[in-house]
Amino acid sequence: MPRRRVALAGRLRSFGDAVALRWADPSGMQTMSYAVLAGGVDERAAALGPAPRLVLLEAANDVESVVTLLAALAGGHPVILTAPGGGGLVETWDPDVVARGPLLEARRPGSAHDLHPDLALLLSTSGSTGSPKLVRLSAANIDCNAAQIVDALGLRADDVAATTLPLQYCYGLSVLLSHLSIGAGVLLTDLSVVDACFWEAFGEAGGSTLAGVPYTFDLLDAVGFASMSVPRLRLLTQAGGRMDPAAVRRWAGLGVERGFDLLVMYGQTEATARMATLPAHLAAENPSSIGVAVRGGRFSLAPVEGAAAGVGELVYEGGNVMMGYATTPADLAGGAEVGQLHTGDLARFTADGLVEVVGRRSRFAKVCGLRIDLDRVESDLGTGGRTAYVMDGGDRLLVAVVGPEDSDLLTVRREVSERYAVPRAAVVVTAVDEVPRTASGKVDRPGLATLVDAFGEGTCPTPSRLIASSSGPDSGDGSADGAGTGNESRLDAAEQVRALYAELLDRPDATLDDSFVTLRGDSLSYVEASVRLEGLLGALPASWHVLPAHELARADAGVLEGAATEPSRASRWLRWRSLETSVVLRAVAITVIVLTHAGVLDVRGGAHVLLAVAGFAFARFQLSGGRRSERLAHVAESVTRIAVPSAVWLGVLTLVDERYSWWNPVLLTSVGGGNVHPQWRYWFVEAVVHILVGVTVLLAVPAIDRLERARPFVVPMAVALVALVFRYGLVPVGDHHVNGRPAVVLWLFALGWAMARAEVRWQRWLLTAYVLAVVPGFFGDLERNAVLGAGLLVLLWVRSVRVPAFVVPVLLPVASASLFIYLVQWEVMGRVGYSLLGAAVAVLTGWIAWRGSSPIVEPVARWVGGRVAALVPSRPRAGDRVLS
Repeated sequence: MPRRRVALAGRLRSFGDAVALRWADPSGMQTMSYAVLAGGVDERAAALGPAPRLVLLEAANDVESVVTLLAALAGGHPVILTAPGGGGLVETWDPDVVARGPLLEARRPGSAHDLHPDLALLLSTSGSTGSPKLVRLSAANIDCNAAQIVDALGLRADDVAATTLPLQYCYGLSVLLSHLSIGAGVLLTDLSVVDACFWEAFGEAGGSTLAGVPYTFDLLDAVGFASMSVPRLRLLTQAGGRMDPAAVRRWAGLGVERGFDLLVMYGQTEATARMATLPAHLAAENPSSIGVAVRGGRFSLAPVEGAAAGVGELVYEGGNVMMGYATTPADLAGGAEVGQLHTGDLARFTADGLVEVVGRRSRFAKVCGLRIDLDRVESDLGTGGRTAYVMDGGDRLLVAVVGPEDSDLLTVRREVSERYAVPRAAVVVTAVDEVPRTASGKVDRPGLATLVDAFGEGTCPTPSRLIASSSGPDSGDGSADGAGTGNESRLDAAEQVRALYAELLDRPDATLDDSFVTLRGDSLSYVEASVRLEGLLGALPASWHVLPAHELARADAGVLEGAATEPSRASRWLRWRSLETSVVLRAVAITVIVLTHAGVLDVRGGAHVLLAVAGFAFARFQLSGGRRSERLAHVAESVTRIAVPSAVWLGVLTLVDERYSWWNPVLLTSVGGGNVHPQWRYWFVEAVVHILVGVTVLLAVPAIDRLERARPFVVPMAVALVALVFRYGLVPVGDHHVNGRPAVVLWLFALGWAMARAEVRWQRWLLTAYVLAVVPGFFGDLERNAVLGAGLLVLLWVRSVRVPAFVVPVLLPVASASLFIYLVQWEVMGRVGYSLLGAAVAVLTGWIAWRGSSPIVEPVARWVGGRVAALVPSRPRAGDRVLS
């Protein structure tokens, strides 16, 4: 029987001088035409030889890997595709050739295997761990599915895609092959979407299509994608797991606003890659659907005992269905064995003919693109004498362990992560005292999963980082993190980040999986952390505060490796730096406040801008995920960091200065204070504390906490609207110093909160209209209103500010110490003089006070946070009502 070859790999030359591949290196963007690529493929195919051989390709997202892959497919050599470092597969499958980059390690001149003439590609089952099977794909499977994807997505020859996923992952491979099949372009990169260099390369390459798994979209949110300029982007595709319907709606709406389409896709490695797509115009109304079968494919439902009416196992037929599985080298001789693919998913057809997946039939879970055998996980955990139950949490593994100590929970989490190559952040482990059961006495797994899911969170890294996030060479699928100086240096950098967090945030329990936010960093420690991290790592990605330590170290390493040379000290000081707008506003506002009080300037309104900045920081840090108890503890710690030093300082002033009253140190001037100007100097501190306490009480209500998580923009917007009754005096709160009373300025805090939650352009325009409507008339001074309005609009629309590098060492410490500068300014200038010198001394004194008080205040804040967390139940029990 003649050997069948992958047609798309053999017609590269027909696209001539069109650009096939693009990649960035230190000298700039490089390109390779289809003609040149075809020449390289022919040379590599000649090196592989005319006789079919089994090739194991350790593929990276680079030119050499693409050339070798296409050469093997064009020459009829079956390819086992794996990640770099997949040496464990060599012993299992005994390949004839091992390919790494441009190197071909020929282990024998011919083949040791009987290779079926249709066999072209062998892939792990969506990155499965806990199973030795490979999926056998034919040349016809590959050509068929490439054409199906081109048709479903409407790909064009002028499209350019980026390799946001690894090539050994069927979704990532399908992006490459579908684009090359029609003469489109591909940008080869292993950078994450959180890396600024990725977007620079994507823009320069003219990127028009972008593929991602659900977590990719979380990262896009983290880097502020909604406000980014990506002019040629016309198509976002999502697969690799179910995305939350609310997120589908939101991204579909953003696409309508920004001019790109969101296509939700469904597939399995057993179907080469894709089986279904949800047309973009149906996404907003059908966010739970996977759409319709790709061209030439057909879905049906197989009966499942006990399933609800209209629900069955989803079965797929089409030319892209695999030949079958291979578990030993002898299976490579087998022909097609599968006519119908039983997906293992429970599904139903909607009235519109769309397919909606409603659950899983088997005890396998697809977590972060990996397919995990849940029964095997339970069995492995049981060998240690534990009683554990493992459930599918969508993008997480949910593990319920009966009655261990808390320390054992950490051990369980680590064991599951290391054994099954699942990132620790995607494993949720919770202790239960007893297991809920059904009326028939069986374990109520859905109820148990609800309990575990309610008390833990996990985040899945993109598949491009799955190998790198494993703990070592014994990672469960035979792959290794790699060896050598590069990986060791990255681990060293990650450990330094962890150690910095442990010191700065007083968290000796910090791990490599922790981020600044999960360790309860707040806006006061944010600035110092960013300064010290930049000194350690260099330029930081915009979302550094939500990245785990190991992710942050790798993200930065990608930036540094792209640099040709280390800049000189002079060039570092003369270059421009990007700082977050909220940080710059803090530094500028407190400086202007002090200079205005010193009589050097006359620019008022800065303190009210800082209230919006406080609300912005509240949303970013105190509300960044976590259980309800963790959120409340985080807010309590922040309140303590503000209230304790303020109360101590004001207590001293009350003892030595009769103008102050005892309402000042207890931060209740707005309740019982008199109309004495010095008593109202510290209105800002009191307002922030009152508002934070009020919001904490609000979020302590389980229903409101759940509502805020489900509608993160709606809740602060509602607070901002309700607060207008105080802003306009509909509910009177006092007859003097009105604009400094907490209730009257609540709208500013809520506005900053809403700004941090605004993810799409219409939300920003709504907030702009709010600012333009509410700010006028707030002060009796037109210029002061203008300062306030301008500051709010800058915070809303400007994501970062470019500043000369030489001002950063001054600007950041001032921003960090802003509270203490605000506290000491009047007393310092009263003694040194209300002048430029007095203002400078006040700033310096505030910085010293901040540095000196931190070792005292931090332990107090941690203790308060711990007490607050203890008041909210954190361990689920079988009979508990889910509260968060």
